[in-house]
Amino acid sequence: MRKEYILALDQGTTSSRAILFDQQGAIVNIAQKEFTQIYPRSGWVEHDAQEIWSTQLAVMAEVVAKSKTKLDTIKAIGITNQRETTIVWNKKTGKPIYNAIVWQDRRTADYCKEISKKGHGKAIQEKTGLLIDAYFSASKIHWILNNVKGAKTLAAKGDLAFGTVDSWLVYNLTNGKKHITDVSNASRTLLFNIHTLDWDEELLAIFDIPKSLLPQVCSSSEVYGETSQELINHSIPIAGIAGDQQSALFGQLCTSKGMVKNTYGTGCFLLMNIGNKPIISQNKLVTTVAWKIGKQVSYALEGSVFIGGAVVQWLRDELGIIKKSSDIEPLATSVQDTNGVYLVPAFSGLGAPHWNAEARGTLVGLSRGAKDAHIARAALESIAFQTYDILKAMESDSKTKIKELRVDGGATQNNFLMQFQADIITSKVIRPSITETTAMGAAFLAGLAIGFWKDIKELQELWEEDKVFSPIKHKNIGDQLKEWQRATDTAKFWADYRVDN
Repeated sequence: MRKEYILALDQGTTSSRAILFDQQGAIVNIAQKEFTQIYPRSGWVEHDAQEIWSTQLAVMAEVVAKSKTKLDTIKAIGITNQRETTIVWNKKTGKPIYNAIVWQDRRTADYCKEISKKGHGKAIQEKTGLLIDAYFSASKIHWILNNVKGAKTLAAKGDLAFGTVDSWLVYNLTNGKKHITDVSNASRTLLFNIHTLDWDEELLAIFDIPKSLLPQVCSSSEVYGETSQELINHSIPIAGIAGDQQSALFGQLCTSKGMVKNTYGTGCFLLMNIGNKPIISQNKLVTTVAWKIGKQVSYALEGSVFIGGAVVQWLRDELGIIKKSSDIEPLATSVQDTNGVYLVPAFSGLGAPHWNAEARGTLVGLSRGAKDAHIARAALESIAFQTYDILKAMESDSKTKIKELRVDGGATQNNFLMQFQADIITSKVIRPSITETTAMGAAFLAGLAIGFWKDIKELQELWEEDKVFSPIKHKNIGDQLKEWQRATDTAKFWADYRVDN
């Protein structure tokens, strides 16, 4: 029999990737291309949306060529994407009117404070499950409309389209025929009511955004359209979409209530499946739509760490402590502990459960004996400590003890980090044999839509463990957690205590 495949497009914060999966859920081939990170000012982060598209198209072609397969063997395309990143384009020209404003961007923090001061916080959280923050899309759309010349006029005429990256890719893949998104991405905008599963007029009014900009909201697993013949000379169904973290939750097969995953990428993103009813967090977590398959909607509690694996890149690129990311594990384990050093990598503020936009990176506990290895170890431990903070908040909100943590992302290859994570959360940490779970989730959603895989039960049989990290008891873990708390308090104090106050 001729082999058939699902193509996953994984459009991330630093690179565009394409991964081909076979019917056993195995990776056939991967292509990846990095693109430019643009930092116009402190706290501002942008991407060139055209470059996002061109790199994504290039890796699609590359993975097909590397696999020596024909386009007609690719039965469907699934898309997963960096979320919240905001693109506004002209419907007539198909061209963006401004760079994509990335999820990490903090330029709208003051505007978000204004919205909060007007007393909208409770209504927004109840409707969207989210907190008012520059992280999400609405304030970014508002900024573009109010700071790009002519944007408001074009918007009033109905000539502009907004999309998160999934919408932008589908728009281009279909040569402008489809302006859509799925429920998981829509639920990250601050404009989407997670109870009615539709755009909300009151929220649009709060942020002063015309409804005409918004894409049609679809489920996460259905045939949305086909690739344009003009583009790749073949019509392939586009059949699955999920924001990267929801896609990773699905790729980890966390399909039952109470299951949790953490993706250790640029940031860290923890999601807990909370079933078919949303829970509004009392601990500054966000509630998000996990996915919609058929008529069944699943929800998740989510906590985001803004700087996870990116702290390793900082040690490599800015401090020069390591030459390549993989050097950090041997350096960190060359010392027994951090020698009292704690690093809070709040380079772009603190995410959950703190939500302090003004906090900045803080290195505390330095003594004359502190050296690069201690800082490297503190950097790795900071990733685990930030994860711990969110897991405890999840347990409190859901009233569920977390039994295991399924993990994915680049940093999971660091065995020291994974073991330290298990030790401080006192639960098993499970790394799957295929850690490309974000792309796998998109492939699974697309495959389900066209019958490539029959049901979720069949998918669960494809998921395999690589390594289980069982917690080891250390008598000083409690003290380390207290010191970590003291370090994060210091980072927040820096933000809150200003001389001009």
